[in-house]
Amino acid sequence: MWFWLALAIAAEVTATISLRLSEGFTKLLPSALVVVGYVVAFGALSQALVRGMPVGVAYGVWSAIGVALVALIGAAFLGESLTWVQIGGIGLVIAGVLALELGRTAPHG
Repeated sequence: MWFWLALAIAAEVTATISLRLSEGFTKLLPSALVVVGYVVAFGALSQALVRGMPVGVAYGVWSAIGVALVALIGAAFLGESLTWVQIGGIGLVIAGVLALELGRTAPHG
């Protein structure tokens, strides 16, 4: 199930970056990557869920890693800014997802 979630994340990040590169859907290749990427992302996410991953964990991991990767790619390759406050926010989102995952396996008392 983790393979499917990783595929969903990669496809969603590809689609989101392609959305930026499509310039309002005026460029064909990035526009096609947006559509294909989101279809693959949701299809792969559904496969992770079918295989037993809890929806809260799947969506949390998917969104947190997606946000972090899109922000980092934007800063590294698209000339977008990334401040220390934004980096801290990304860290908090990732920490929240880790808490969600760790809480799932914690003993109930």
